[in-house]
Amino acid sequence: MTATTASAPARRTNPRWRVVDIVVAAVLGVATGLLFVLWNGVGYVWFTAMEGLTPGFGGLAAGVWLIGGVLGGLIIRKPGAALFVELLAATVSMLLGSQWSIETVYSGIAQGLGAELVFLLFAYRRFGLVVAMLAGIGAAVAAWTLELFTSGNLAMSGEFLVIYLGCLVVSGALLAGLLGWLLTRALAATGVLDRFASGRSRGR
Repeated sequence: MTATTASAPARRTNPRWRVVDIVVAAVLGVATGLLFVLWNGVGYVWFTAMEGLTPGFGGLAAGVWLIGGVLGGLIIRKPGAALFVELLAATVSMLLGSQWSIETVYSGIAQGLGAELVFLLFAYRRFGLVVAMLAGIGAAVAAWTLELFTSGNLAMSGEFLVIYLGCLVVSGALLAGLLGWLLTRALAATGVLDRFASGRSRGR
């Protein structure tokens, strides 16, 4: 079955969390948090450089910070998994010295909810590439909305807001959605996800 197949029936996800779900979600959250710590330096340099080129273009660098929710939803496939992984990753990033301090956690909540809502929209029954990219976009829109208030973007020009939103959406779709989907497939191919539906039905 291809990633974009939409006509075939999908099995309903059991909403109950198992112990293995909790453990793997926690490991995934911590690992993603460590990725965030790395990206706090590399990504911020990219963000600043793009902003210097054209205000709003910095959003192109933000997608990696959105990937936790996508990975959580794709791998665990349980209600709340996207929010759990993104929030835990943001918390780890904050505890390890994120330059945005407590705002990192606020972002984790918003971005996790943005991805979570997309998986909910598909009733936790679709986890292909299109859904993954939509989840990345959902996280991006949520991040943009939060930053209207936490980063003072509400006072910015309409042109900036439109450019920034567009760049966030592109980055969320590619660096969170596409990359998250590819990482999930790569993990599934190793067999480490065999206890999960994501490891037994790749791409659905």
